[in-house]
Amino acid sequence: MSNPVVWFEVVGSEGSELRSFYGDLFGWSYDVDDKMDYGMVAADAGRGIPGGVGGGEQQRVTFYVATPSIEASLKQAQELGGKVLMPRTALPGGTVLGMFSDPQGNAVGLVEEAA
Repeated sequence: MSNPVVWFEVVGSEGSELRSFYGDLFGWSYDVDDKMDYGMVAADAGRGIPGGVGGGEQQRVTFYVATPSIEASLKQAQELGGKVLMPRTALPGGTVLGMFSDPQGNAVGLVEEAA
């Protein structure tokens, strides 16, 4: 797979309730940033992918795909009928993200890999 899924995210109005639900259901533990109402889940022993569960204005489940160029991927997504939801955005700490919706409205995140 040339562009693997590298992160998942579950967001809803009450992040702590979601973390409790998924923690109880799947045995997930979190590294929580209370200021952001966001908890990160680590992949265990090389199985699965890491992700996050947190609070936010819009409920969503999103997967993030690695790409060498977010700008090129967003352009191609638009050419194929998708819409840009978040342009290339550098976060503190160096992570670079983008997001688009597919033609059916599903949100897909992008993570730019360092060259």
